[in-house]
Amino acid sequence: MDSNLRTLGPAESRVVLTFREQGRTVVSAADVLNLLGSENSARKVIRNLLRKGWLSRIVGGRYMLLPPEYGPENLGENNILALAAAAVEPSYIGWWSASAYHGFTTQAPATVFVAVLRQTPSRTIEGSEVRFVRLSGHKFFGQKTYKVYDRFVSISTPEKTLVDCLDRPDLAGGPAELTRITHKALAEVSPQGLLAAALSMKSKALLQRLGFLSDLVERPLPDGVRNSLRDAIPKSFRSHFGRSERREGDVGYVAAWGLYVHARRDDLLAEVPRIKPREWQ
Repeated sequence: MDSNLRTLGPAESRVVLTFREQGRTVVSAADVLNLLGSENSARKVIRNLLRKGWLSRIVGGRYMLLPPEYGPENLGENNILALAAAAVEPSYIGWWSASAYHGFTTQAPATVFVAVLRQTPSRTIEGSEVRFVRLSGHKFFGQKTYKVYDRFVSISTPEKTLVDCLDRPDLAGGPAELTRITHKALAEVSPQGLLAAALSMKSKALLQRLGFLSDLVERPLPDGVRNSLRDAIPKSFRSHFGRSERREGDVGYVAAWGLYVHARRDDLLAEVPRIKPREWQ
């Protein structure tokens, strides 16, 4: 007998079919216990379903159901975005990971970044590092359910993805990678949607980075959007982008946005193709 086939005993069949009929994709140990009524039986069934490839462990006591449609062989669950997003509720895939999903970068970040509302330690799930980033309530918005392979996953929208990256360049691969992401994203996002998301973040430094990078990558913002950004930044407000200290050859102070740029222009644009400015619709 092929030991890699996904067989089911009577109690295991009851668990899998019940949750499948309920449309469940994520289940907990408590769910199995409530269904079977015996802690010993629940533990045994969970162990067997993990071993046979009907469940995939997300975090302690939380599992993803691999339904019959996955076929008879025990191949496991390789959808790391789905696993990461299912680890904590509510949550969404964001920053560099969302940028890769939306096609804003060709880089494949080794870490999956997940936005959450409560402090959660980083974990390794199915061999991938997952970093949970706690957001304050007013920044936790702008997510949408997307189908990733055969799973539905909560991911930040294109506009919110760019805004989140501008807010935390360290979670987007750093200044040069953020510049590449901004260049690609500005060709695809809604200017008004972008403005609304940016203003909702309540970060003046974010607005300054957006204005500066849109100019740098030659993706000019519509006049109305640009003026709204400028109006939301106090004339006396200053922030910096790039390294903590300035070095010779850096861009320096950009008066148009009140921003100190501690990075060389050529370094920021190293991965950005030279283009003509885009006409916004």
